[in-house]
Amino acid sequence: MAGHSKFKNIQFRKDRQDAIRSKLFSKFSRDITLAAKQGLPDPAANSRLRLAIANAKAESMPKENIERAIKKALGGDADTYEEIRYEGFGPGGAGLIVEVLTDNRNRAAANIRTLFGKHGGNLGETGSVAFMFDRLGRIIYPPAAMSDEAILEASIEAGAVDVESDGRAHTVFTAFEELAQVAEALERSIGPAHTTAVVWKAKSLVPAVGDSSVGLMKLIESLEVDDDVLNVWTNAELGDEESADGEP
Repeated sequence: MAGHSKFKNIQFRKDRQDAIRSKLFSKFSRDITLAAKQGLPDPAANSRLRLAIANAKAESMPKENIERAIKKALGGDADTYEEIRYEGFGPGGAGLIVEVLTDNRNRAAANIRTLFGKHGGNLGETGSVAFMFDRLGRIIYPPAAMSDEAILEASIEAGAVDVESDGRAHTVFTAFEELAQVAEALERSIGPAHTTAVVWKAKSLVPAVGDSSVGLMKLIESLEVDDDVLNVWTNAELGDEESADGEP
């Protein structure tokens, strides 16, 4: 029985990891399709598409999946996708920004509102939370890529606005309009980044403790597994091992 139970636990973890990876690939596919639709289908001439493909490759997304996502845009299948931002408050008053890419605005709105209500949050108006965040470009390199001093120097030269280094990663921040240019400059001097994205960075963090912390994490987790949701951002201080955007 013990062996059977252990197998079930291993299988459960594997199934969960597979589900997370499948959602991640789906997210990358939609991002690639939208980028190809809004610009040119050639990554050499479309910086957003180039960054979307680089992010997909960094997570080992198969080449055929990337090519399929680009062909989907060429076939006009991306016409119905909309990028929508929802803002609200979680348990304890923490601010939340939810980025959605959907082909059904009404379904997405209903799902997001339901999840906020179910987990003790409140969906707000556009602008009710965004002022507490900065819209920035973010480029992440592994610690082994360079020393703290070297990556700071390279980032300043590339035009970045800030760099945060710790034992887990070098995180470079840029003005979001300049993300592509800075990412390309860093790639020439350092090599390909682990991930490159436009993010919402909290101007200051608010502590999440006790029951409100538990409720907030349940709300974030439920939002992240929704098929239409791309990213969830919060200004809550959740701890070193917890994140609302999928990054370490």
